[in-house]
Amino acid sequence: MLTPVILCGGSGTRLWPLSRKSYPKQFAALTGPESLFQATARRHSGEGNAPPVIVTADAFRFIAAGQLAEAGVEPGTILLEPEPRNTGPAVLAAAMHALAQDPDAMLLIAPSDHVIGRPAALRAAIGAGMDAARDGRIVTFGAVPDRAETGYGWLEPDAGEGEGAVPLRRFVEKPGPAEAERMLAEGRHLWNMGLFLARADTLVAAFGTHAPDLVGPVRDSLDAAARDLDFLRLAAGPWSRLRQVSFDYAVMEKAANVAVVRCDAGWSDLGDWQAVARDVVAPSANVTAIDCDAATLLRAESPGQQIVGLGLQGIVAVAMPDAVLVADRARVQEVRRVVDLLRARGAAQADTFPRVHRPWGWYETLVGGERFVVKRICVAPGGILSLQSHLHRAEHWIVVTGTVRVTIAERTELLTENQSAYIPLGTVHRLENPGRLAAVLIEVQTGAYLAEDDIRRLEDAYARGADP
Repeated sequence: MLTPVILCGGSGTRLWPLSRKSYPKQFAALTGPESLFQATARRHSGEGNAPPVIVTADAFRFIAAGQLAEAGVEPGTILLEPEPRNTGPAVLAAAMHALAQDPDAMLLIAPSDHVIGRPAALRAAIGAGMDAARDGRIVTFGAVPDRAETGYGWLEPDAGEGEGAVPLRRFVEKPGPAEAERMLAEGRHLWNMGLFLARADTLVAAFGTHAPDLVGPVRDSLDAAARDLDFLRLAAGPWSRLRQVSFDYAVMEKAANVAVVRCDAGWSDLGDWQAVARDVVAPSANVTAIDCDAATLLRAESPGQQIVGLGLQGIVAVAMPDAVLVADRARVQEVRRVVDLLRARGAAQADTFPRVHRPWGWYETLVGGERFVVKRICVAPGGILSLQSHLHRAEHWIVVTGTVRVTIAERTELLTENQSAYIPLGTVHRLENPGRLAAVLIEVQTGAYLAEDDIRRLEDAYARGADP
């Protein structure tokens, strides 16, 4: 039985404005109706696979759990990192946890934000690496290159070896153009897919040999981990002692027991907008390109939004409801400079979206002004907002679709479409969806102070603390 370990705690900015700190690219529907994370979870589910171990950040715990439920994937354990420490500690925590559950555990370490065009080819490659992994090797997978890519790491297999898992001679960090051209011409080198297959005990032993300083803090963090609803929350104190280090740097580039399997599965890490333009079929329903060249990428990410390009050459234009990126395609790897500039200006768009995800659903701000804010609220089936009150604002709720149960002070009632409720300032209240369909409401807030920190929680079904 193979246990997938899906790493989804990162929050990169290279696909801004679609990917932001509060809702990074792995959770976005970048390639179709499901997110990259959901596609990864479904790809590694089913016959021969145990329920996946998910490693994610505390801030993403409900997003990850909700998307797994939507995809119909039941997780084994969702490990919560107290703070980001790169993939090294994350892999070690998953391996130690799996080893404690099963001394013979076989793990597939998978990033959550890559695309695989030919899943059957990936499954075949994983099968080809199983014997080497059982024999105590750490198996990595190399995509067959079709260009002299300088944005990926490369792998050099040993010369003269046959098919299947072969010894790895060396890792090549992102090469310059000349070296990339040489490796492509030789025909032996592969792109590093960041996908790894190994026994859990092999991984733990490798960390003990090559990164022993990580072992103690990760073990202590696991030993002191606490159950929180459906999550296993790693202890923050020991975790804070860990250095930031990738799994590649901590182990893979130093270990001698590494093998590589050639994998022609249509892989891309979608690391920037140039990769998206090359490897993803862009949605066309709300895009109009007139006399634009093939190097131009136009994306409109909101329903009802239209983006039109006229006579563009080598341009990337991505429109979100609150931000638009227009860039020279040759410079899209510099997008993080844009994010840094927006942060320096205090622009909320640098890190957050108008739509804010909560364990019960989501809300988005439609309009605001002096002493008022209007929001759209979507409560998922079974979703329950906390029992709460506000010191500085009153609220009006109007049900647009669905049925909700409203508690206001001592009174509880059901409201359906076109019905409304008024919550006076300071009144204890709660909103929940007892139905099987999502409920949508319009909320009008009025008062002298309308920030999200004006909330006093009395009860919460999701065990959240004082934060909204």
